[in-house]
Amino acid sequence: MPEKRIVSDRLSRRTLISTALILLVIPATIMFGIFVLDDRKYYFVSLLIILYTMLPFALVFEKRKPQARELIVIAVLSAIAVAGRAAFFMLPQFKPVVAIVIIAGVSFGAEAGFLVGAVAGFVSNFFFGQGPWTPWQMFCFGIIGFVAGILFKKGLLKKTRLALCLFGGLATFFIYGGIINIGSLMMFTSTFSWEALLATYASGFWFDMVHAIATVMFLAILSRPMLEKLERIKSKYGLIER
Repeated sequence: MPEKRIVSDRLSRRTLISTALILLVIPATIMFGIFVLDDRKYYFVSLLIILYTMLPFALVFEKRKPQARELIVIAVLSAIAVAGRAAFFMLPQFKPVVAIVIIAGVSFGAEAGFLVGAVAGFVSNFFFGQGPWTPWQMFCFGIIGFVAGILFKKGLLKKTRLALCLFGGLATFFIYGGIINIGSLMMFTSTFSWEALLATYASGFWFDMVHAIATVMFLAILSRPMLEKLERIKSKYGLIER
């Protein structure tokens, strides 16, 4: 039994490739868009991010043909995240997107979590407005789903409501808020300073707090029923294995 656990915890080749893409290639692409493309080609940068996140899935199907049902569930989760963000448009930062992304990462793996987050950020901004902030939001949503999938794979994140809520709140506040505030500073000023960054964090504190609270609330409500249904779907149709 312990030997089986060690094998199941090992990260796959596609997860390692995804890690390199997410931690190195995507941030480099965002920086390229800022400093080389003058932050004006955000559609192009956003599409590149989606392309990067799709590459690991090609590795899943390198030895067999993909089945539509294996991708439909991920597409539906992305659509739910988009619809959820649009449904709460009147409440700034009070959105269920991070909760859905975490559920996707836990259910279908780190790559799926990042893909759902990136697609949700891109598509939902057709309603909220596209701009140089879109690649940053895509990365922030996606990285939380990716981390959730990795931690669950390694046995460090459980499917309990308390564990998911705790992770969701902390990840939303520190990961999403921590990265998006850096993006905000780089979008609106050409000079970087620690004082300006500190002021950006201070001004965004309550927005990040509301966002974190919203994630905790949505996970408390949605995590158990959604995870149970997704597990039944995976068992019935034999969907993508992590």
